[in-house]
Amino acid sequence: MGELGNKLGLDELAGGAAGISKALLAEFIGNVLLNLFGCGSCINITQGTNAAPDIVLIALTFGLTVFAAVSAIGHVSGGHINPAVTVGLAATGRVKAARAVLYIIAQCAGAAAGSGLLKAFTPERAAGSLGVTGLGNDVTALQGFGIEFFLGFVLVFVVCGVCDPNKPDSKATAPLAIGLTVTLGHLLAVDYTGSAMNPARSFGSALVANNWLNHWVYWAGPIAGGIAASLLYVHGFSAPPQEAPRYRPVAADDKEMKRLDGKNEDMA
Repeated sequence: MGELGNKLGLDELAGGAAGISKALLAEFIGNVLLNLFGCGSCINITQGTNAAPDIVLIALTFGLTVFAAVSAIGHVSGGHINPAVTVGLAATGRVKAARAVLYIIAQCAGAAAGSGLLKAFTPERAAGSLGVTGLGNDVTALQGFGIEFFLGFVLVFVVCGVCDPNKPDSKATAPLAIGLTVTLGHLLAVDYTGSAMNPARSFGSALVANNWLNHWVYWAGPIAGGIAASLLYVHGFSAPPQEAPRYRPVAADDKEMKRLDGKNEDMA
């Protein structure tokens, strides 16, 4: 395969087709759920397209969906469900380039499928823009980029913290921590940018609704923030490696060893 191929991760694709296929399917399904349930919370069936969004409802739905998805597929693909997470981890060598590219394709395809299902299930009078992310009133594209930068930053920063290999105790609560971070971001930023935090989520909605206004903000912002967060965490906040505990016999072991030594002396 060659050294370059190994660095790009081509060896992973050649040596474990079944494993990478399962991981890609997991990322696809995770994003289907995200855009179906998350963007569905942006639609108000009873009041139609002119109803004001319920920010708490939207924040909780996105957060709970991410929590559920990461809990279900985290052991298969790592539960990225977000190109910003994938690129952030790739920037620090946690994910190789070939896998990262395939993950992003699967994530975008899943998000588009989720938004397509949402459109199929929603009455036309209430569908509106199907949860397309857009800048709020008087919010400039540069301001939107800044908001999305820090949304990507806080998400990937938390992901790096709870998935730190030298902090095994934090892995049990990782899905909840990541889901709550998504909720946090939405509580702040729904009125600013729609709180994408996730380029694939924005891509799926934009593709189905054919609305690409300021779409670059939702790729550049979270990905730049994710790269900055991962580099900062890995080079500044990584937990130190844990030393393997040295074996020290307990009192009962000491007594047993003395008893065996005495028995051996008698036999001699």
